[in-house]
Amino acid sequence: MKLANPVKMMQNVHLAPKADEDDLYSGYNDYNPTFDTEDLENDTAFQQAVRTSHGRRPPVIEKEPMTGAVQDGVARPLTAVHAAGYTKAALRGSVFDPLGQARGPAPPLEMKNEDTYVKKKVNELVEESCIANSCGDLKLALEKAKDAGRKERVLVRQREQIASPENINLDLTYSVLFNLASQYSANEMYAEALNTYQVIVKNKMFSNGGRLKVNMANIYLKQRNYSKAIKFYRMALDQIPNVHKEMRIKIMQNIGVAFIKTGQYTDGISSFEHIMSTSPNLKAGFNLILCYFAIGDREQMKKAFQKLITVPLEIDYDDKYISPNDDPHTNLLIEAIKNDQLRQMERERKGMAEKYIMTAAKLIAPAIETSFAIGYDWCVEVVKASHYVELANDLEINKAITYLRQKDFYQAVETLKMFEKKDSRVKSAAATNLSFLYYLENELAQAANYADLAVNSDRYNPSALTNKGNTVFANGDYEKAAEFYKEALRNDSSCTEALYNIGLTYKKLNRIDEALDCFLKLQAILRNSAQVLYQIASLYEIMEDPNQAIEWLMQLISVVPTDSHALSKLGELYDNEGDKSQAFQYYYESYRYFPSNIEVIEWLGAYYIDTQFCEKAIQYFERAALIQPTQVKWQLMVASCYRRSGNYQKALDTYKEIHRKFPENVECLRFLVRLCTDMGLKEVQEYVTKLKRVEKLKEIREQRVKSGRDGSARSRREGSGSGDSGGSAKGERLSAKLRALPGTNEPYESSGNKEIDASYVDPLGPQTERPKTAARKRMDEDEFADEELGEDLLPE
Repeated sequence: MKLANPVKMMQNVHLAPKADEDDLYSGYNDYNPTFDTEDLENDTAFQQAVRTSHGRRPPVIEKEPMTGAVQDGVARPLTAVHAAGYTKAALRGSVFDPLGQARGPAPPLEMKNEDTYVKKKVNELVEESCIANSCGDLKLALEKAKDAGRKERVLVRQREQIASPENINLDLTYSVLFNLASQYSANEMYAEALNTYQVIVKNKMFSNGGRLKVNMANIYLKQRNYSKAIKFYRMALDQIPNVHKEMRIKIMQNIGVAFIKTGQYTDGISSFEHIMSTSPNLKAGFNLILCYFAIGDREQMKKAFQKLITVPLEIDYDDKYISPNDDPHTNLLIEAIKNDQLRQMERERKGMAEKYIMTAAKLIAPAIETSFAIGYDWCVEVVKASHYVELANDLEINKAITYLRQKDFYQAVETLKMFEKKDSRVKSAAATNLSFLYYLENELAQAANYADLAVNSDRYNPSALTNKGNTVFANGDYEKAAEFYKEALRNDSSCTEALYNIGLTYKKLNRIDEALDCFLKLQAILRNSAQVLYQIASLYEIMEDPNQAIEWLMQLISVVPTDSHALSKLGELYDNEGDKSQAFQYYYESYRYFPSNIEVIEWLGAYYIDTQFCEKAIQYFERAALIQPTQVKWQLMVASCYRRSGNYQKALDTYKEIHRKFPENVECLRFLVRLCTDMGLKEVQEYVTKLKRVEKLKEIREQRVKSGRDGSARSRREGSGSGDSGGSAKGERLSAKLRALPGTNEPYESSGNKEIDASYVDPLGPQTERPKTAARKRMDEDEFADEELGEDLLPE
């Protein structure tokens, strides 16, 4: 170990002067003023630290006093050399009191202020309010904002009592008020939001508070108070310096939109032209085209469209994501950035640009030239000259769709056929549209050809596969159609058309459970789709689960409450369940929305007859007679209702009118005979004679038809036995000729009775296709009991 040189050590030692050798205790009271406790009451920094939270303040870096060093102008002597004791300074009126007992007790410390805790709580409430707003809980966000406002006001009052108003935290007050106004606006409490914004704007202590007039203008815009919105936008624009260029452009854009809303297109054009000349963007360019379209300026529309397609997108094109070589490091990097958030944002921006351009082209194409076709051609040429070349083909397809809207099918097909020699993507899209068009025209062969072309051009095109499945479905090959629909779903699981069609296919194949599963999946994707809801109800009806069918139909009419078919189906289900009152309610609602449904009219008429309100049934049968004037049964039912209600004269007049229109109707003549006999009228013999003649003609006609059928059957047996095909053909011709004679299928015989009998058969009898309900069955029984004609009147 190396020893220190004693000579060098002694060089740093300072001896006391000789004049003070007699004062042995000189320097005893010399100390560092940092440890002075006598003047703490007058120490401002110390008192402020005591009043603040836990006395936190920047720490004072202290150095340990060194022997012989000079600190604060006081030289401390070396204690190792000089003896401890009193100094001369201590003898000049100072008293030896090292503990400070002469000063008395220390004054009490001030109470700890809680404003720091309240400030922290206010900040927490503001943060919680913002988080609740971002999560979509607007009500909770507003409650938190109000609570923060209340606590902040309490904090301000406390500070005003303790200190001067200058010490109020303006930043905290601003953040609380701004958050409260934002939450009011989010909850559509616009009056409260405007009042809160006014408090901020009018307070001159808030610098930049005037910029919040933009928010106030936005609220006025939502309230459709466009004049005030424009006023506040302009006031905000005056308070924003030119260095904030982007903010000023956005405000100018909002002013232009407000002008469009008020119909002041010229003023709107000024705003958007200024934006396009200083900082062009897609929205401003599109709105400028709208303004010129509204005033009908063709040339300016063209210029605005050219400005729109030259707006820089500031994105990297797809070439950047193609590897120029086989470097594994480069390929790995490209794979990493190929689908990152920046790339997704670029795709969204490009998609938005294409949407604006396509919409603008479709809007101005019919207006800029004498015909929409020439206008589309001009737009296509302009787009081809830009970096949106791919949109030219889409515009051509839209041109074909416009032809379809104008019902020019030939031009639409010709336009789409131009894409047969283009690249595979465009060819597939055009062929898909052609297949769909031919399918609508019921030209299944052409539809199948173009569906094959679309599939061959792009095997992963779900629309092409769906169209191919449709053509196969129309030909009755349901299994093969299902395979195409499944492939479309494998390529695009969101293809709802394929999922719907495969459900219909399973329904045709009687695979009810699988069909129901498809439609339930579709219901989860397409909420409140009327077609899907109806298919689910129909499947439950096939599965003989009427309760579920009724439940889904109830959901259906909540979506489309005026669908008469759904209402009548509900009535039918309730009728089958025996609930006549509910059935009547839904049948009546169906009749209100569509008073031409014969089945609904028939049910309502039968219901009133069953409930013994025949006079109310008359209006329904009269409407049925208007809808089907050649059907005699409705007019017979009108006459029957008059007779049942006791109005015999009106019934007689109705039967006479029926006889005038249908002179060979047997039922009408029978009732005329019956009524004339009961009323003692002289015309009874005339109607009896007519009835006999009509019945004789019917009998002869039936015999001819029967003999013709027997002859044709005998000729067929002979032809099959002897191999002579000529006899069979002759018998068939004879049968066809006999069947062509007036028979029971003629309009005046449309009651549907295949055999003539002496009894009256009610037109609402079993001949109709609809299943007979209990009400109709009882009506038929009453009709027979009341109207049976005896042998004495009409002997056979």
